[in-house]
Amino acid sequence: MKTIVNLLTSLIIAVWVIAIAVISVQNAEPISLKFLSSQSIQIPFGLVLAFSAGIGMISVAILKPLWGFAGSGGGNSKFDDEPEFFSDEDF
Repeated sequence: MKTIVNLLTSLIIAVWVIAIAVISVQNAEPISLKFLSSQSIQIPFGLVLAFSAGIGMISVAILKPLWGFAGSGGGNSKFDDEPEFFSDEDF
């Protein structure tokens, strides 16, 4: 099962890299980013797209273990036990 997950993860990343390459070749003109009143230097659209995808993947890789720690709240959840509506009694 772990092999399939690794294969799918690699496949998704490869598709993103190919999509970034195709879009950056088709849109080679430089753009500048504007945020509030500040404006960046002119950089190619593909570079902006690649940096955005890279920052997104890195941030998810960093935050994913933190989400696991937040969800493991001591193990005293009411959902840990079997639900009450399952019964082995015959009527």
